[in-house]
Amino acid sequence: MHPDVEQLTRIVPPPADRSPRAWPEIEARLGTALPEDFKDLVDTYGGGVFDETIWILEPDCPDRDYDLLAMKEERAEVLARLWEIGPEPRPSELDVPGAGLFPFAYIEGTGAYLYWLTGKDVRPEDWTVLANAGRGPEWEHHPMGSVRFVLSVLTGEVRSEILYDLPAEEHSFDSNEEILGD
Repeated sequence: MHPDVEQLTRIVPPPADRSPRAWPEIEARLGTALPEDFKDLVDTYGGGVFDETIWILEPDCPDRDYDLLAMKEERAEVLARLWEIGPEPRPSELDVPGAGLFPFAYIEGTGAYLYWLTGKDVRPEDWTVLANAGRGPEWEHHPMGSVRFVLSVLTGEVRSEILYDLPAEEHSFDSNEEILGD
């Protein structure tokens, strides 16, 4: 288990009876490899919401709003249209040739998303986090992996203007199965 996921399990117990995903098939459908920490996170917790705020997107979620594959396509289209019509500027981190965005989490009730900042010659293990306010032009770059970012925001080690409600006094995880009734 990835050390960041292991540390997260100490502050937020995962649901019982999780089963690993068929990552090679999922990555083939996505057209890219994914970071190991994220795959461990989904294998350990599944999709769902941490502290009623950070909703982890999972592959093949029955609700397309929380499905990793569906949101990859939708967010790319939404952002392309937004930047095409303006006036909202693209984050400067995307000025690097080959840089891109890939959503991995939705922020409950805000329209905000957490994205991996990807790169043509950047290994998935080295993808960092870009947070977008969703209902405004604010972007925050956090130079760490996705699970480290989630863990750091939950514990208060990292502060985010976009995730202003965190850290919570008590930590929780509600799985998609519980919430969506699968």
